[in-house]
Amino acid sequence: MLKNGRETFHRNRKLFAMDAVIMLILLLVDQFTKYLALSRLKGNPAVVLIDGVLELQYVENTGMAFSLFRDKKIFILLMGCIVMAVILFFLFRIPDSRRFRIVHILLAALIAGALGNIIDRIRFDFVVDFISFVLIHYPVFNVADCYIVVSAIILFFLFMFVYKEEELEFLSFRKKKAGK
Repeated sequence: MLKNGRETFHRNRKLFAMDAVIMLILLLVDQFTKYLALSRLKGNPAVVLIDGVLELQYVENTGMAFSLFRDKKIFILLMGCIVMAVILFFLFRIPDSRRFRIVHILLAALIAGALGNIIDRIRFDFVVDFISFVLIHYPVFNVADCYIVVSAIILFFLFMFVYKEEELEFLSFRKKKAGK
């Protein structure tokens, strides 16, 4: 199994390099937008982009989504690392075919989002949030959160309605029988 895993990695090296570049670019965009929020929004009133709909408002979030587990930094970091490890595990199992390139991109975006928020927690003890949909009173969020939510929704749609069950056997932990 390990030998097969190494062979898969070497065969898909270009694809994994693409994943790494996507992660890095998205991570840099996330960190840059958070830098701008820290330097331009912190201590200032909200910047109205669309009156009554969208604002930029600086918030320090010590919890997870919807402020769950507030002030539980170690737990949140541990959960983030576990989730990233699971995503990486599946990323390395995805078949090298054009049909699954979008899954590579979406998993790379998920990792970039998780890593962006983990970096904030390590650096600041909180996540910098700054995008506020005031129209629906949605919790303030950031670019990394967008990567996570949008990627998860598209992956859900793909796995439920686009890919056939046979195509997703690479996600199974069961070993294939000798005759199959």
